[in-house]
Amino acid sequence: MTTHHLTDAGRPPASAAERTGIPFGRLLRTELRKLRDTRAGRWLLVAILAVTPVIVAVMVVTADPGDLTYEDFVNVTQTPQKLLLPVVGILTVTTEWSQRTGLVTFTLEPDRRRVLLAKACATLLLGVLVLAVTFLSAAAGNLLGAALRDGDGSWAFGAGSYLDIAVVLLSGLMMGFAFGMLLLVSAPAIVAFFVLPNLSSVLFNQVPAAEEAGSWVDFNLALSELYDHGLTAGEWLRVLTADLVWVVLPAAAGALRVLRSEVKSG
Repeated sequence: MTTHHLTDAGRPPASAAERTGIPFGRLLRTELRKLRDTRAGRWLLVAILAVTPVIVAVMVVTADPGDLTYEDFVNVTQTPQKLLLPVVGILTVTTEWSQRTGLVTFTLEPDRRRVLLAKACATLLLGVLVLAVTFLSAAAGNLLGAALRDGDGSWAFGAGSYLDIAVVLLSGLMMGFAFGMLLLVSAPAIVAFFVLPNLSSVLFNQVPAAEEAGSWVDFNLALSELYDHGLTAGEWLRVLTADLVWVVLPAAAGALRVLRSEVKSG
């Protein structure tokens, strides 16, 4: 006779195939919490949120009144975010491996694809928050500049310009995330993120045979064009091609590595 072990509710326990995974919302909240759990991540977030108002205050006090416009404030406030956000994207992945917490994470949720998706969504949500801080801080700076320094106060900044800045910041953020998956170690991923695009730019600029290709795959050149705003269809195609080379392809290779790498507890 077969003996069935009953649950507290009097039903046989569900088989592994019948169990549902951790709800995605809980995975997402967990990954958002992890962004601030480590010392490095916490201080990076503090720096991102604190440095923008400081830069706005410095600009209000020191800039020429004619330069106190909303567009100029946006250009100034997004600069530190462009440098700091990708590091957060890298740490979102690499901390899991350097802190040896991956075994716990992937035991609780064996489907690594869902974990990676939650990490990517948490990273993008952080990017959207930083974009909001950037634009709101720029607006506050423009108001203060007009009130305290008799600044220009121009609000000329089309909807397309918001998209341009969003693409700049989110492309860098997700490139950092992709490099984190690809290398799984913080220091090499950070070095690769800041060095490789610059080396490629030098190569494309110094080698005449590579100059034409550089207009399509040079990440720095592609993003710099977004600051001119009002890109043509051809220019947007170059931006998307550069994102494909520097964001999508490393992310695909990195995701494959995460899915196949052995997870160690210590």
